[in-house]
Amino acid sequence: MYSLFLYNWQVRDEWIDVLQTRSHEELTTERIGGVGSILKTLFHIVDVEYSWLRGIEGYNDPEPVYEEYPTLQSVKLLSDKYREDLKIILQSLTDEKEQRVVKVHWNEKSFVYGEILRHAAAHEIHHMGQLSVWAKELGMERVSANFIGRGLGASI
Repeated sequence: MYSLFLYNWQVRDEWIDVLQTRSHEELTTERIGGVGSILKTLFHIVDVEYSWLRGIEGYNDPEPVYEEYPTLQSVKLLSDKYREDLKIILQSLTDEKEQRVVKVHWNEKSFVYGEILRHAAAHEIHHMGQLSVWAKELGMERVSANFIGRGLGASI
């Protein structure tokens, strides 16, 4: 499971590197799909991942406000900060923990811990596909979605 988050973080960082060459206007223009703009979508990815993983651990959700992260660099700094906390959570995973039934403070339903982990990983992959479509529309370089070749596979 940890390797899927490492994959998402690598791809996210690669997108941020590619997007650094784009204007603030391009990053904040409202688009069809996603949560509006490229920058809002990146912020949303970071926020949702952190919220779900902290939520299933029983921690409070800091609920960052998009307007407080108005640049690509500020979203990158938030991503890096959150990632350090999430590494600790993800490195403590066990099969038993993945089967645990959990709740989050913003929802009445119960969830299976491992199901939420997979949801959070798939959520980012979904939005990275949206970034790829927008990049193609803008004539930009696109980041590879390949898991293979990233050095994240299990040892044989």
